[in-house]
Amino acid sequence: MSDFSSQEKSGLYKAIYTRRDVRSHFHSNQIPDEILTRILNAAHHAPSVGFSQPWNFVLIRDNSTKLQVKQSFDLEKTRSSNDVDYQKKEKYLSLKLEGILESDVNLCITYDPSRFGPFVIGKSSIPETGIYSVCCAVQNLWLAARSEGIGVGWVSILSNQKLKEILNLPEHIIPVAYLCLGYVKEFAEKPDLESAKWLPRLKLEDVVYFEKWGQTSSQLWDNINVLIKSNLDYAFMK
Repeated sequence: MSDFSSQEKSGLYKAIYTRRDVRSHFHSNQIPDEILTRILNAAHHAPSVGFSQPWNFVLIRDNSTKLQVKQSFDLEKTRSSNDVDYQKKEKYLSLKLEGILESDVNLCITYDPSRFGPFVIGKSSIPETGIYSVCCAVQNLWLAARSEGIGVGWVSILSNQKLKEILNLPEHIIPVAYLCLGYVKEFAEKPDLESAKWLPRLKLEDVVYFEKWGQTSSQLWDNINVLIKSNLDYAFMK
């Protein structure tokens, strides 16, 4: 039996389905400290391998710091455009892919592989679970921010080495996510890259296998297979 009411469940699914990677539509209203603290605390309550909590949150409002990060982004975007197919290069360069200067708060979430010493339960076989834990914190933050009406954009077109220099990060600390947070004029109905027809949204049935890789049907899963293929119209799915 669920201890969430129907209204509470609807709120959760609404946050999930209407969350967007926001790059534009930011406006100048400042996020109140109480709300920003709630969002950070939601991130801090993410699951982590061996309860290691290997994240730190570097908050940035200083425009000179933002400008240095924006310059790094511009250089990396130009560099990465050389990897884009010629027919899509112009479109790639025209896309708005960050809101570094426009957003109220920039936030760098980092990974500390040394947190609580060399042995962490669950990490010895799959060391990457430390970074996965930080990604869980990012998602917690993103959903909490959406519930507060705050947009979040993840800027991944950056040099981690340059970011470490700008933010004075210790050598062993790994930047995982550089985020832009702020109130927005609107949340788009669809993700920007879907609307721009950069890539299509895959159907759920395209990414689900049963029992083994590549197996798209199984008697053990007949009913859920039918439900997946029926493309149910959930209330908040966009």
